[in-house]
Amino acid sequence: MRRDQVTEMCRANSVATRKRRVLTPNDLKHLVVDEDHEMIYCYVPKVACTNWKRVMMVLTGRGKYSDPMEIPANVAHVSSNLKTLNQYSIPEINHRLKTYMKFLFVREPFERLVSAYRNKFTQKYNTSFHKRYGTKIVRRQRKNATQEALHNGNDVKFEEFVAYLIDPHTQKEEPFNEHWQTVFSLCHPCHIHYDLIGKYETLEEDSNFILQLAGVSNYLKFPTFAKSTRTTDEMTAEFFQNISMEHQIQLYEVYKLDYLMFNYSMPAYLKTE
Repeated sequence: MRRDQVTEMCRANSVATRKRRVLTPNDLKHLVVDEDHEMIYCYVPKVACTNWKRVMMVLTGRGKYSDPMEIPANVAHVSSNLKTLNQYSIPEINHRLKTYMKFLFVREPFERLVSAYRNKFTQKYNTSFHKRYGTKIVRRQRKNATQEALHNGNDVKFEEFVAYLIDPHTQKEEPFNEHWQTVFSLCHPCHIHYDLIGKYETLEEDSNFILQLAGVSNYLKFPTFAKSTRTTDEMTAEFFQNISMEHQIQLYEVYKLDYLMFNYSMPAYLKTE
């Protein structure tokens, strides 16, 4: 059903846009390849991608690791630790896309967005994000910003982040950062036919089903995590309370394809009339 929903939306979308883009190797940076088990995983930041990268490191490590949780999170994100599809030749890419089992995980788009905001803009240690994006957001979205805020960019409000995302200038200037880029743009579900679409809401069940299909479930289970800091639906609704109706509608438009493709209904808390 999840696959059919994507196919249906791709058909409707291609009719609407008439744009047939051909993928380039650069579009495939998010597709992690496991040669030994013939699997391809498209990682989407803020959708359990750290744990899935850990699992992929166990699967591709040929015995180097046995327990995903023994791999530190920062090590899981070192790009050289995993091979991605853009590193292959065109014939090799096509062969793998045709024959390997391809999967991705998705999450309610606004919940994923709030999770990215909380992680990148409210944690003191994320200074690279504050400098790279925070300063730009403050400069553009805050009237009478202090010199300190313009220099540090470490106190971006959620409302300012939303205003930055819906500002047409933002996407003209450069693609969204992967933490808030749409799944549609990161994983290209209309060009790549995923065999499995996992959901964050049923993460453990879906992940272990994939590991079962890969034939590794006898020695590898997906890590369970009881994170009390996890972004929930209630939390997301709270963040959206201060967002104007106009901005909410514009933001929904940005993520609309993710909502429709992956069968998420428009959030009940949205002020749409």
